[in-house]
Amino acid sequence: MEIPDSVAAVMRRIAQIAIGPRLRDPEFEAALTAAKSPSRDRIEREVGVNARALGVDPALLEAIIASESGYDANATSRAGARGLMQLMPQTAASLGVTDAYDPAQNIRGGARYLRRLLDRFGTVELAVAAYNAGPSAVERYGGVPPYAETQNYVRAVMARYRKLRSNGSGVLNSATSR
Repeated sequence: MEIPDSVAAVMRRIAQIAIGPRLRDPEFEAALTAAKSPSRDRIEREVGVNARALGVDPALLEAIIASESGYDANATSRAGARGLMQLMPQTAASLGVTDAYDPAQNIRGGARYLRRLLDRFGTVELAVAAYNAGPSAVERYGGVPPYAETQNYVRAVMARYRKLRSNGSGVLNSATSR
């Protein structure tokens, strides 16, 4: 019987722990991250359910997830944003998210937040800018703030969103999402 590479990596790591101090094993860490990551099917289901429930285009949710976390449910930014939709702890708490690394809670909270921004600003572009820079920055500047990061973010999300929509993608599509 042949042992899959990820299991073999786990076994090697267990042996390392047993014989000495913790050594970084990139193979083990990659296998561990993969084991904790949700499947694309699970992300697709959550995007679809929340998009329908809140009246948000699923292609827009996907574009934000791709830009925010690259589909990594365990992502944490330098600023402390967490999960697939990179929710800040205070924002997550205000949306009822108790575990920002749980894909279902994170997507539900992120979709709810995006719905609020769409209602508040009236356009996808301004809602996307507010998702990145915060609503007060969009209001202060009367549009997309002049921050290079936010302007690049809006361009990237809008380009991915247009591509997904033109391909007829309403939910994650592996051919177009990477």
